[in-house]
Amino acid sequence: DAFTALAEPTRRNIMEMLAVSGNLSATDIYSKFNATPPAISQHLKVLREANLVHVEKRAQKRIYYVNPEPMKELENWIKQFTKDWQERHDRLEAILQKQMAENKDRER
Repeated sequence: DAFTALAEPTRRNIMEMLAVSGNLSATDIYSKFNATPPAISQHLKVLREANLVHVEKRAQKRIYYVNPEPMKELENWIKQFTKDWQERHDRLEAILQKQMAENKDRER
């Protein structure tokens, strides 16, 4: 699951690095962390299993890059979530404005 995979800060950092660079070899990714290559390899495995990254083998290298489809799905979920909260906020704002206007009328 993408949310579970991205819940871990190291994996989010890897995704951010890939988003900025376009693609990176496993060696390039390992070099950016103070963790062991096997530890980073486990993070990459989780990202692959969540389908958030693709890996391409080029000779002896493994090149990782972001899979955009799951990211679009996450973006759509976040947009819907934000839209729902904005609608709730707008309804609350309308109620408060109405009450403020009623209180003003009573004071006159």
